[in-house]
Amino acid sequence: MKNVVVEKSIEVALLIIEFCEILEKNKKFVIARQLLKSGTSIGANVHEAQNAESKSDFIHKIKIATKELEETKYWLILCDKSKSYPNNIELQNKVKELGLILYKILSTSIKSR
Repeated sequence: MKNVVVEKSIEVALLIIEFCEILEKNKKFVIARQLLKSGTSIGANVHEAQNAESKSDFIHKIKIATKELEETKYWLILCDKSKSYPNNIELQNKVKELGLILYKILSTSIKSR
């Protein structure tokens, strides 16, 4: 069975890796490292949530994923608004899509406690 949130988190992580490689080629090392950490952490937490020990553990891991998602959005906003940084609209849109899915999962899970 297809797991949309897992697949989307992998897709976003791969796009993050590609974008961070571009940032590093442009010697934007600090943002590249921060973005790489937060952007790939989303998927790691989504994957951990798939084998949560309890409903509370699942919610906790999804909450961490959403926190990492918000941090990722922040770094992408800085890239977007900075004149000397490259921008990636496709990546920004994919992160927003993943956020919609994660927030829906979170709200549904909290309601069904």
